[in-house]
Amino acid sequence: MVENSVNINVEMSVSQKIRSFVELMKMRLSLLVAFSSAFGYTLAMGGRVDWLQLAALFVGGWLISGASCTVNQVLEKDYDKLMKRTQTRPLPTERLNNSESLWFALFTAIAGISLLWASTNLLTVGLSVLSMILYSFVYTPLKRVGPIAVFVGAFPGALPPLLGWTAAIGTISHEALIIFGIQFVWQFPHFWAIAWVADEDYKKAGFKLLPVKGEKDMKTAFQIMTYTLFLIPLGLLPTYFGLTGINSAVIATVCGVLFLASTIKLMKDQSRKSALRIMFGSFLYLPIVQIAYLLDMVK
Repeated sequence: MVENSVNINVEMSVSQKIRSFVELMKMRLSLLVAFSSAFGYTLAMGGRVDWLQLAALFVGGWLISGASCTVNQVLEKDYDKLMKRTQTRPLPTERLNNSESLWFALFTAIAGISLLWASTNLLTVGLSVLSMILYSFVYTPLKRVGPIAVFVGAFPGALPPLLGWTAAIGTISHEALIIFGIQFVWQFPHFWAIAWVADEDYKKAGFKLLPVKGEKDMKTAFQIMTYTLFLIPLGLLPTYFGLTGINSAVIATVCGVLFLASTIKLMKDQSRKSALRIMFGSFLYLPIVQIAYLLDMVK
């Protein structure tokens, strides 16, 4: 009986460790990164994909994103303890320690880079490493410096579709820059809406992500609206340059207008509820528009 109890406890401990490591990878974010990479690859290939290469790109992107998220949490461990939304993460709760988390990050980073090295090209590998460095070691410490962090963070945040394109084609073309640009501009209302909603928590940790003077006011709401407005003409560029058809242009425009309407509401009332609406709208906008482009791409 005692031996069985020990075995059960060991199994539970191993299971809890595995769940904690998976939690470090921020699955929703990492899967979104992997999806965006697959989107760029499929669009570049005109739908005629090499499924083995696509799978390697997806898994490699997911692993590299997971490694970046892990390093981010190691560096922000003490700040995560101060915020309600992050207090239950593996490091603040001491389910994992810094050493094992960093070893895990190293393992996933090497696995992801190796997979991309074997299945894509040097440009894609180089951009993926650049993305990891920018997110983990530049964006992360800048969050306590000022809103410049959002600008810096928008680069690794927008690189996944570009990585997918370069994995397929091997070069950075104007089409690649278009899909990069859409995701780059999308980062600003997305990040700022999150910063508005989490403002009290962020202030506890000393994070300064809101633009202008860092206040939840009309100036910040106007900034959010301005960047969202740019998404409407940007969303038409894939059709203009012959990447996709007219149907996706209509969908991108409708999504852009609805997204913009939510930012105008924030300008009117500057409420947390309106910021939440923008945040959830940003989560929906990108995958819907990218799926529309895929379904309507010119082959």
